[in-house]
Amino acid sequence: MGCMNDVAAQLIDSGQRDRIVRRFGAGALNWLEGLPARAQELADDWELTLLGAAPHGQTSVVVRCRQSDGSAAILKLSPDPALIAMEGRTLGLWAPTRRVPDVYRVDPRRGGLLMEAIEPGDSIAQGGVLPPLTDIGELIAELHSVPAPESVLREMYPLDIRINFVFELWERRRAEGPAAEVVPASMVHHGHALARALACARENVVPLHGDLHPGNVLVGGPERGLVAVDPRGCVGDPAADAVDWAVWRAASVGEVRERVEILAPAIGVPPKRLMDWCRALAPLLAVGLADKEQTATPEYAAVVELAES
Repeated sequence: MGCMNDVAAQLIDSGQRDRIVRRFGAGALNWLEGLPARAQELADDWELTLLGAAPHGQTSVVVRCRQSDGSAAILKLSPDPALIAMEGRTLGLWAPTRRVPDVYRVDPRRGGLLMEAIEPGDSIAQGGVLPPLTDIGELIAELHSVPAPESVLREMYPLDIRINFVFELWERRRAEGPAAEVVPASMVHHGHALARALACARENVVPLHGDLHPGNVLVGGPERGLVAVDPRGCVGDPAADAVDWAVWRAASVGEVRERVEILAPAIGVPPKRLMDWCRALAPLLAVGLADKEQTATPEYAAVVELAES
């Protein structure tokens, strides 16, 4: 292995360290300690030049890099190698759509994934502006329309498993953070019950992104359009992938309904079903806003009204 450069030694800050530990527990501390050496090892093996940290999520560290031919790429590393392996397979499933980054290499043993760098590549969340809902509907519909071999579908979690995981994760976050003061546990439990009932439907089942929020959709160039990243691939009701787009920064329940009337037909689901999904997941959105101390906003009032309805 080559000598570790300064970039590898400075891949994470305290905020990212806290996010990884909150997600994976104290056992992730050992992984974080070995991260710089592991990143440098992969860079040496794959002939990469590490350029610096990119915006991170809850489950991985993301590094901008350059390949030996000079082209830009993204290296992702996670303490959960199975998650990285599944992400590689899911992105491969959607590769024909050009709506996800191309995957160059996957190393499940070391939890590393090398993929295409999307340019300009800012997320919708970073830009802060909701794209035309017709564009969002087109993105979701294209992802859902890819023929999935039965062998791939069997490898992907059913949506109800994903829903249980997400609600358990967010209930812990609610209980341990500022949201505990304003979002009652009963609201989360009621949302979980509704989401479970919706997720158990077995008709119109498609491969889902599973985490398609504005932070996970990047703006590509004119030819590429919107590009989805960081999938948590699962199989289930197509309406589940559209919730964040119906609710994100909506100032009233009426605005949510207006968005639903555009999104639902675009992805082939009844508006009532998408609205039910919005109600089910609204408590989690309330927790997220409360944790950011945004309870005095129209957006917070809207998701609470959704949750209570």
